[in-house]
Amino acid sequence: MRRGVSGPEPAISIIIPSRNEAAGIAATIASARSPQTLEIIVVDANSHDDTVAIAQRLGATVLESAPGRARQMNAGARLARGQILLFLHADSLLPEAFGEAIAGALADPRVPGGRFDVRFSDPRFAMRIVAFLMNQRSRWTGIATGDQAIFLRRETFARLGGYPEQELMEDIELTRRMRRLGPSAALRPRVQTSSRRWETHGVWRTIVLMWALRLAYFVGVSPARLAQIYDPAPRSRGGIR
Repeated sequence: MRRGVSGPEPAISIIIPSRNEAAGIAATIASARSPQTLEIIVVDANSHDDTVAIAQRLGATVLESAPGRARQMNAGARLARGQILLFLHADSLLPEAFGEAIAGALADPRVPGGRFDVRFSDPRFAMRIVAFLMNQRSRWTGIATGDQAIFLRRETFARLGGYPEQELMEDIELTRRMRRLGPSAALRPRVQTSSRRWETHGVWRTIVLMWALRLAYFVGVSPARLAQIYDPAPRSRGGIR
């Protein structure tokens, strides 16, 4: 989907990596429409369901890519024409007026980019606590995960060399590098993201796993090794909550 942007508003390219996301891709694309949206690019990695057909029917630009979320997002960024790049998971929904919030944050030239707060599709108290902790951790550290809809200026993305094409922690690494350029925006409107992995593996077990993986990454364990621990039989590796 490509649409012009009138007035001084920045043009946002929204890049959605996907693989077998037919169940939710329509809602994700719908949430990505705004007056500031220039285009929606779905970068698909060999889906075997109707993901591509649905995205095309809804007017998104579809690009095929080899699997790997970082690889997919970089491919989408190369195609994108917007002044601002926003990376959105295929199982996530952007908040209302997200474009205005991004424009407001990036009106400050010191801010290289940012992210939104997150909430989970599962409304249980335990998941609300997890979301609160994620949001606070990100606000304190300046580091975000892909679930939080990371956005940044096109020139900033190029300066950082894009996402590192590693099997895991690509979002952590990108935002860690971005933090060195200036203060990242921590926007309070909430992206809703799927809680399916937490529901499948258990909330507390998943929390322990995520923190252990991050600690291992920061002390130098390779992303390839961490990916094997995170998902021994991966369908689409990349990213970590």
